[in-house]
Amino acid sequence: MATDNRINFWRRNAKVPGSIQPVYGAQHPPLDPRLRRTFPKDTPKPNFNNLKSKKASSFHEFARSTNDAWDIDDEEDEDFLSAPVYPSSLPTGLHSSSTQHQSSQQHQRQAGEPETRMADRLAPPRAEGHDLQEVQEEEEETECGQVNGRVVKSNSEAHLNTSSVRSTLQKQQSLPVRPIIPLVARISDQNASGAPPMTVREKSRLDKFKQLLASPNTDLEELRKHSWSGIPREVRPITWRLLSGYLPANMERRELVLKRKREEYFGFIEQYYNSRTDEHYKDTYRQIHIDIPRTNPLIPLFQQPTVQEVFERILFIWAIRHPASGYVQGINDLVTPFFVVFLSEFVKEDMENFEVAALPLDTQRNIEADSFWCMSKLLDGIQDNYTFAQPGIQNKVKALEELVSRIDEDIHGHFKKYEVEYLQFAFRWMNNLLMRELPLRCTIRLWDTYQAEAEGFSHFHLYVCAAFLIEWRKEILSMVDFQGLLMLLQNLPTIHWGNEEVGLLLAEAYRLKYMFADAPNHYKR
Repeated sequence: MATDNRINFWRRNAKVPGSIQPVYGAQHPPLDPRLRRTFPKDTPKPNFNNLKSKKASSFHEFARSTNDAWDIDDEEDEDFLSAPVYPSSLPTGLHSSSTQHQSSQQHQRQAGEPETRMADRLAPPRAEGHDLQEVQEEEEETECGQVNGRVVKSNSEAHLNTSSVRSTLQKQQSLPVRPIIPLVARISDQNASGAPPMTVREKSRLDKFKQLLASPNTDLEELRKHSWSGIPREVRPITWRLLSGYLPANMERRELVLKRKREEYFGFIEQYYNSRTDEHYKDTYRQIHIDIPRTNPLIPLFQQPTVQEVFERILFIWAIRHPASGYVQGINDLVTPFFVVFLSEFVKEDMENFEVAALPLDTQRNIEADSFWCMSKLLDGIQDNYTFAQPGIQNKVKALEELVSRIDEDIHGHFKKYEVEYLQFAFRWMNNLLMRELPLRCTIRLWDTYQAEAEGFSHFHLYVCAAFLIEWRKEILSMVDFQGLLMLLQNLPTIHWGNEEVGLLLAEAYRLKYMFADAPNHYKR
């Protein structure tokens, strides 16, 4: 009786494992579902190892006689060999699976299937994962066959999760428009090594910067004007030093100022750093010591002991010299852009993995001192963000709420409807200057403009936050619960952002500033 049921099962099910079927996303273009049918009754069916007439006497014979939709190419076989499997379920003849698959393709074309066009083969694999999922859903009930009274799972079911992950990675690595940035955010911007050759316009801009910087007295207003739309990587370090107020515009005085300020910083180290274990300062140092490893944890550069020691010294000395605020969590993030930019003078590529300890000691000390002074200049303009109760941040979040209520009533009403407070997501935007929301390369590009603005960090940042919020309008309005809204706002998908997206964000922020900055009552109800 069991044998009869088994034979009837194969007769009832047209989609026998190994039969010729349109395979979505394998080595075929997506086919029209209407073409998906069995062979006509008057057409003789190909003989696939005599599946109907000859029963498989073992799992190995069954595996050899079947050809699975998921066995795409040799890489699949290699991955399968490396995967942990039980000895009883390891099929033989793995090396012949790709040959069998090609043979099946030939049978398919002989049976009247349309020829695959080259354009379809080269179609972007964006739909591959989706199509494979369709096959999975449509065939999951027929994935299992019975051999000798036992239920046997096919290779596709055994590798379902692995294949899905692989197809997703292939999709991410093969987009035709622009290269996908890996999860570990690249620090380098689009002018870094490995990028396409510099365009005529970029070269012209770089020449203009070099001309301005080479003049005996740099015109800072002209330098700001050119820096607003981004600073070329080659001249960014010297430009940041000038725009932050760390270096004087007069070229003759720069070397003397650099030498004096660097010596002054290491004088602070000798004077104060040993006091980090004192009772009065040990809590400050302990908090800094805890926060440093959390700074950009996905980038190996910032996990090096040498780099972490540099950050500890910078933050501790700053806290000692600014007792009104002391160290506040979030300030540790503000060191990283300066450190990376000044390091870029000596590292041209693969900065994420560069071993800082390999640099000469004097170079390391100069990078550390310059990072300290430029960060101090930045914080001098926004110190009320970090004093007791952080009144600067409170005021900026309130101003953001009033601004959004005027420029997009739908978003503002949506937040009210689901009881989302601006402080719950915008506090971090103000405290960390969007550094937790954007990849580091985007932050560096953003700070080009902030330093070109008269009050970039303290005033223009408000309009950037408003533009940033409106950027996600569609996603925000699609969320219909409190938890979903907060999860979205605290994990916005910006990992693939680059200079282009930041440029559009800044343009929208400038438009908002132009409309509202000189008329503060305009956005107050």
